[in-house]
Amino acid sequence: MTDDFMGPPWQADWTTEAELNRNALPDDARALLHAARAELVTAPDPYFRGIDADRDLPAGMSVEPVQSTRPAGQHVLYFDHGRGWLRYSFVSRVTDPQIVIDECFWQ
Repeated sequence: MTDDFMGPPWQADWTTEAELNRNALPDDARALLHAARAELVTAPDPYFRGIDADRDLPAGMSVEPVQSTRPAGQHVLYFDHGRGWLRYSFVSRVTDPQIVIDECFWQ
C-alpha cells in the first residue's frame, strides 16, 4: 500500500443481494449496468459533488444523493434513462477507498 491518496479507478464491492439482482438481469440490461458501473468507478469524485458535476455522464445517466440533507451519504446512479439504478456509498479512506453498491435495480 501507499501513503498517498488513491484515486480512480475505485474498487467497487457489491452486497450479496445487489450481486444476485445484477446476475438476474437480462444480458442487454446487464450491459447497460456495466457501462454505468464503469462511469462510477472511473469518476474523479464518485459523489459527483458540485453544480452540473455529472454533466459528463453519457446520455441516460445521472447521479443524486438519496437524501439532500446528507450529501456525503448514499447516492443513486440512474442508468437507461431512469429505468435502472445503483444505490451506493463511497468510503473515502486514504489507503483503500471503495464504492459499496447495496442495491441494483432495473425495470
